[in-house]
Amino acid sequence: MDAVTGYAKNGGTHIAYSVLGDGPVDVLAVSTMTVATEAFAEEPHAAAFDRRLASFCRLIRFDLRGIGLSDPIDLAAGMTLSDIAGDALAVLDAVGVSSATLLGTEGGVVAAITLAATAPDRVDRLVLINGFARVIRADDYPHGHPPELVSAFVETNIDPDAEWSLDGADDLALIAPSLKDDPAFVAWWVRSSRRGASPATALAMLRLTSQSDVRDLLSTISMPTLVLHRRANFFTPVGCGRYLGEHIAGAKYVELAGADHLPWAGDADEILDEIEEFLTGQRSGTGERVLTTVLFTDIVDSTGQAAALGDRAWRARLENHDAIVRQELRRYGGREVKTTGDGFLAAFDSPTQAARCARAVVDASSGAQLEVRVGIHTGECERRGGDLVGLAVHIAARVAAAAGAGERSNSTPQPAIRTISRP
Repeated sequence: MDAVTGYAKNGGTHIAYSVLGDGPVDVLAVSTMTVATEAFAEEPHAAAFDRRLASFCRLIRFDLRGIGLSDPIDLAAGMTLSDIAGDALAVLDAVGVSSATLLGTEGGVVAAITLAATAPDRVDRLVLINGFARVIRADDYPHGHPPELVSAFVETNIDPDAEWSLDGADDLALIAPSLKDDPAFVAWWVRSSRRGASPATALAMLRLTSQSDVRDLLSTISMPTLVLHRRANFFTPVGCGRYLGEHIAGAKYVELAGADHLPWAGDADEILDEIEEFLTGQRSGTGERVLTTVLFTDIVDSTGQAAALGDRAWRARLENHDAIVRQELRRYGGREVKTTGDGFLAAFDSPTQAARCARAVVDASSGAQLEVRVGIHTGECERRGGDLVGLAVHIAARVAAAAGAGERSNSTPQPAIRTISRP
């Protein structure tokens, strides 16, 4: 499933957006993460979250000003919630959507509330995840963090030469504790955050969201609203979510287990089940669980090769790669699940056949002047339609990422296959 990308224009500002899926429900995601939308496809947990969303809706994401492919912000003027709301409306206009469900996450919740309150005719429903109306504690608001703690985080966290911690926990340990020890995720987080926004832009964004207070807008919200919050979330305390649920008329408030602030970390399916039921009236469930061997292939340095060869030559090489993989899958009894642009996800009933297929793919690709790495993992997956999701898929992707060029690697020892990791 490939995203369709484009640009919307709000006045003289270009806003990059992407559209994934073609479901009957239009969902506009509003987030203040300083990570570009296109980077989500590079992280298995985030990509899986978006794919499932796109299985029952049309998911629209956009880069805020100053982030990713959107135009920069005026640092002297700063950013406002009204700016974000205006850019979101411009994206809806560009996609041809008269009204949509807003999916607000983390700091994007205050922007989603602002848009819903100021342009209610453009908002069908609200889904607010791990958010707040205000994050700084006050005499009449005991739910947030002390002002000095928020100030220390905002001013220190975006400094590349400084280290911020709370009781020994850094920002990632608070935002995604279930992934803080995953080397591949940590590397993606650091890389994507640096590429997504400059330190000055990140500071402007953090100041905006941390100093926002939209409590006075909550009584004006009239559309159906779902509020989801993880109970042990320290980054945004659960009291902030409870406050939203109590002060938005008719809101459905669901408190979930877990500590991850990022919705796609931890038990993401629990969140997705609630969203799917809220939007469609039913949930697909966790799907059929099957024990299978998952194989991931990946072309080494595909971006660099594409740039060096040019579009036409790269396309020819990519088509040759696809033909090689499909031939070996047929030969060894593998089932193609999907392509990932520069690789494949496939499933096997037999780990041995998967290992033989991996060796054959690497050898045949080498003869075609392609460096390919392959990762294999055997475990329980969820079957959703023609797709496979779950931890076993993520592990196979991580194993492939750990392999070197031309290396077949596996999380379970197999003859002639080097063990890289175990779940």
